[in-house]
Amino acid sequence: MLNLPFPVRDANASSGANEFGDLPEWDLSDLYKGDDAPELTADLEWLEGECAAFAADYEGKLAALSASDLLTCVQRHEKISQTSGRIMSYAGLRYYQLTTDAERAQFMANMQEKLTNFSTPLVFFTLELNRIEDDTLSDAFAENAELARYEPVFRRIRAMKPHQLSDELEKFLHDLGVVGDAWERLFDETIAGLTFNVNGEELNIEGTLNFLTDPDREKREAAARELAEVFAENIKIFARVHNTATKEKEVIDRWRNMPSAQTGRHLSNDVEPEVVEALRDAVVAAYPKLSHRYYELKRKWLGLDVMQVWDRNAPLPMEDPTTVDWDTAQNTVMDAYNAFDPRMGELAEPFFSKGWIDAGVKPGKAPGAFAHPTVTSVHPYVMLNYLGKPRDVMTLAHELGHGVHQVLAAEQGEMLSSTPLTLAETASVFGEMLTFRAMLDKAETQEQRKILLAGKVEDMINTVVRQIAFYDFECKLHAARRESELTPEDINALWMSVQAESLGDAFEYMDGYETFWAYIPHFVHSPFYVYAYAFGDGLVNALYAVYAEGDEGFEDKYFEMLKAGGSKHHSELLAPFGLDASDPKFWDKGLSMISSMIDELEAME
Repeated sequence: MLNLPFPVRDANASSGANEFGDLPEWDLSDLYKGDDAPELTADLEWLEGECAAFAADYEGKLAALSASDLLTCVQRHEKISQTSGRIMSYAGLRYYQLTTDAERAQFMANMQEKLTNFSTPLVFFTLELNRIEDDTLSDAFAENAELARYEPVFRRIRAMKPHQLSDELEKFLHDLGVVGDAWERLFDETIAGLTFNVNGEELNIEGTLNFLTDPDREKREAAARELAEVFAENIKIFARVHNTATKEKEVIDRWRNMPSAQTGRHLSNDVEPEVVEALRDAVVAAYPKLSHRYYELKRKWLGLDVMQVWDRNAPLPMEDPTTVDWDTAQNTVMDAYNAFDPRMGELAEPFFSKGWIDAGVKPGKAPGAFAHPTVTSVHPYVMLNYLGKPRDVMTLAHELGHGVHQVLAAEQGEMLSSTPLTLAETASVFGEMLTFRAMLDKAETQEQRKILLAGKVEDMINTVVRQIAFYDFECKLHAARRESELTPEDINALWMSVQAESLGDAFEYMDGYETFWAYIPHFVHSPFYVYAYAFGDGLVNALYAVYAEGDEGFEDKYFEMLKAGGSKHHSELLAPFGLDASDPKFWDKGLSMISSMIDELEAME
């Protein structure tokens, strides 16, 4: 069997709490020391009073404020956002550690309701900002440089101006938000509470999905069929959640006169619809030279006449079925980060040493992985479900990239630090690429290089092709829901309509695969979020090409881009690198990097 170019732990080693080493857990005390902490009580009391005082001081008066007074108003609003963000970060992170715990779920719901009630009087803020004349704002920015720093925030708020409703309706929708949150919680708690029996072993969804990358094809098939069976048993709940969430969005979009279901996401991402469609069209056009071509190669490597869905992420036959311990994963990522620039290593180190990562797989813990920025006065937290796969090393590199980005952007303050989703994936995917390239450079044989290239191609196909297929599924789902209530079978059919197109002729699809839309959280939590992954991957591929060409001062420009947070449009951030996302050729450049890796794999045959 082939060894990857870093030391690994045998997958058959004895299991236990320390199978992968000493996995870190969150220390949430930097937010609050407990749900009964006096600091939390004080923040809630301050927030209730300050929200009321803010409304009393400013409602109906924004247009008449001087530049200096408008700055004070904005800064007070920013402080309110920071305090409420701190409270909800603590409640949310604590909940995601154990979503099946009724007390944690209750605490989070109570905090959400309190904050919604406190902040209802603030709805006027954005509504009145949008009524200020453009010339009045321009004069205020010219008069006060500190206020002018917030111009990007004003611009994004005012982008919603054509879709703004009456003050009374906006307050109603604000209050109604807790109902939509309840449907999201139902989804989360249902997913976290599912149990799967694979060959006599009882698992949660994360452990079961992990079996889909097992070298044993029978185990992969057993896991896939068990997933399908459990999803089918719960499909009415998932269909109800999707029907309700999608209908709620349709109603709000209709009242706001949004031209499409995607418009709200494009506005929040600060990206033009035509740029997203250029990305989508470029990826779909590239399916034959990317996923179709790669999976034909993989089908041959696996010695199959046709691949089943449980073969999509199967390890290659020459790949050693080993696991990577935590220390090795940490060192691999940190070495790659430090090799790019020691500053990146310095920013990443506290995540490992100060309890900013929660890595272990535990019953009731939310599935997947994320980096949550919390608030700019604290620091981000990273969640993983680490199972020792080489891909888990890449997930660590990915989420740590988010964390580094969030730390750097925090310098912008609460209102300017938040990066649109399209740019939020930049540092994460770049961190993955650095780690991959470092591992590729260490490859000692052609077979090692083949394993690494194939793994990276699969990851990029999952990030680009799969996510654009998800995007197309969502587009169809929202369009169909505008016409009618959807049965589970209706949603299943929409799901299957995008699968064959994106994956190609190498696959056939088992009975039950049509339900696999059910567990994707982004469809419920963040409609149309998924294209941001493809946007980020394409952007980083183009960005890395500039770096690989030896662009002078690249590292400094890269850090400046991350530090900008949400203070600049994507066109401004990419200009120093000579890149333009509005040019269709930009996406072709990124996709060509994936295609060239498949070229190399074909040449090895």
